[in-house]
Amino acid sequence: MTNVTGIRISTRFFRVWERNFLAYRKNWKITFLPPLLEPLFYLIAFGVGLSMLIGKVTYRGESISYAEFIAPSLLAVNIMYNAFFETTYSSFVRMFYQKTFDAMMATPLSLEEVITGEIAWGATKSFIATILMMIVISAFGFIRYPEGLLIIPLSLAGGFAFGSIGMYFTSIIRTIDVFNLPIFLFITPMFLFSGTFFPLDTLPSWAQRLALIFPLTSLVDAARAFSMGVLDVSLIWQLAYLLAFGAVLFPLTIAVMRRRLIK
Repeated sequence: MTNVTGIRISTRFFRVWERNFLAYRKNWKITFLPPLLEPLFYLIAFGVGLSMLIGKVTYRGESISYAEFIAPSLLAVNIMYNAFFETTYSSFVRMFYQKTFDAMMATPLSLEEVITGEIAWGATKSFIATILMMIVISAFGFIRYPEGLLIIPLSLAGGFAFGSIGMYFTSIIRTIDVFNLPIFLFITPMFLFSGTFFPLDTLPSWAQRLALIFPLTSLVDAARAFSMGVLDVSLIWQLAYLLAFGAVLFPLTIAVMRRRLIK
């Protein structure tokens, strides 16, 4: 039993992860395809189409094609989407409609272990999707190895951060339709302005400072650096920011979810 900031968690949280994994295995053929096909569509539409218009992009002092620039950001966005949507819509359905959370807390599992298992599963979904996307992107030669292998543990760090963020929204949202708000006000701005489709230095200075607050900016920058084989000290801060984001949201989510579920 581990006690972190007053939160007691044991290895029993793995049972929640296992339950979600077993459910995932039943329809894996459906969920297996998007991480394989989505990057291919994006690379064709943006990487190939816009590359003819944009040409080269300068990143970290190196001139690269637009396809090389955008490919790692697709990995980062995929990490964000898989963890966030798993711990929002999917977790909300299990909690509110299926009453799975109530059933699990009727066992020796604690609320902390249920929430930890959900976030761990969200990070795992990011991990699986990253492996599949890397296979596609590597076929185009957009990932340099062995440095590119660091994207795999990065997917877990990013999955933990966005899984924690998603679970926090799940703890405060009352109806499933309201998820449109955090998607529109939080996820969409990050998708567009975190250095995903164009370098941050093309933005006004105030927008650059705002973009640095977004956790996706750190995730995109780290994924792009690993893909290019560029390793420097600044990446430590990017990873630390991702982990800190999740570490702050995690106990906050536990506290809010406890008020919601435990009467």
